[in-house]
Amino acid sequence: MSTNPAETAQHDSPELELLERLIRRPSVTPDDAGCQEIMATELAALGFDCEHMPFGDVANLWARRGTDGPLLCFAGHTDVVPPGDESGWDSDPFEPIIRDGMLYGRGTADMKASLAAMITALKRFIGRHPEHGGSIALLITSDEEGPADDGTKKVVEALAARGEKIDWCVLGEPSSHSTLGDTIRIGRRGSLSGILEVRGKQGHVAYPHLASNPIRTFAPVLSRLNDIRWDEGNAHFPPTSFEVVEIEAGIGAPNVIPGSLRARFNFRYSTQWSKETLKEEVHAVFGDFEIDFELNWRLSGEPFLTEPGKLTAATARAIEEVAGIDTELSTGGGTSDGRFISPAGADVVELGPVSTSIHQVNEHVAVADLPRLSKMYERILELMLLDEPET
Repeated sequence: MSTNPAETAQHDSPELELLERLIRRPSVTPDDAGCQEIMATELAALGFDCEHMPFGDVANLWARRGTDGPLLCFAGHTDVVPPGDESGWDSDPFEPIIRDGMLYGRGTADMKASLAAMITALKRFIGRHPEHGGSIALLITSDEEGPADDGTKKVVEALAARGEKIDWCVLGEPSSHSTLGDTIRIGRRGSLSGILEVRGKQGHVAYPHLASNPIRTFAPVLSRLNDIRWDEGNAHFPPTSFEVVEIEAGIGAPNVIPGSLRARFNFRYSTQWSKETLKEEVHAVFGDFEIDFELNWRLSGEPFLTEPGKLTAATARAIEEVAGIDTELSTGGGTSDGRFISPAGADVVELGPVSTSIHQVNEHVAVADLPRLSKMYERILELMLLDEPET
């Protein structure tokens, strides 16, 4: 509820009403907390066949209207990150409240606002065009903020196994920088982590010749890795980055040379690399040094890119018509579930709210942006699925 009833009335909209219902569900990953049931009820009333597809502890919803192609899919997630220390919030993170035109609550921007905007856009579009061409679907998971092993990835695999293919996908990730629609994502960098153990021999610091210090052994390798210019980027991606995020060694005593070192590093890489070529390059560096090590890898996702085409053009046009701005095409940010949808053959764009408060205390979204985002989604539907889009 709002601290100012007049403000609530001023901004009253179906998007706001649905978003508030979703925010009140404390859907900390992987708990959906009933959000998908709310959405399924709304979608069933619009003629969608709603299929709940749980894998492990993860709730997934696949809702489809129509059987013909092409298939336009809206995708997103109901799970949110934990609120953290709630004493740092100005209000209950799971009780939506409006202050100064902003709706506060965990998941407002990432990404329940997009889910609410998708549902209301579909209501208007189907109400006006019940015999639209092609098919429409929603793919909703509760595992985007978590390991992402049993969410969108598993649903896409199950769809492929039965011959269902997504042609176009609009993800509701919070893509905007400072103004709604100023940026859309047309791809994401890959993310590959190395989990390293360097083995040495523990000993007394006064007798280094009787020990083997893994810190000393690893230092020149790390220096080499840091000095490499991995690539220059390309037209759509920035240069590949290498960052060490964790190093641990020692037993807590100042006079003991440690017997092992553990480290973790991460690459964010462009389409100029694959996970295999990056691994080969790193192992080649290690091969130039005398070092006893074990290196394991974790892939969060390969890079993907949607080349400019019908979907990117329709999204940019929808933003221009609704907000009056020219959007920027970007591949920045972290990973998203687009990394699972794109390899199956879909064009993917990401369009959602301003991202400046996501995962933070007092996460919020502008109330006035909710109907505008919904209108953008509706316009994309018209431009993609109508033979003669409305002007």
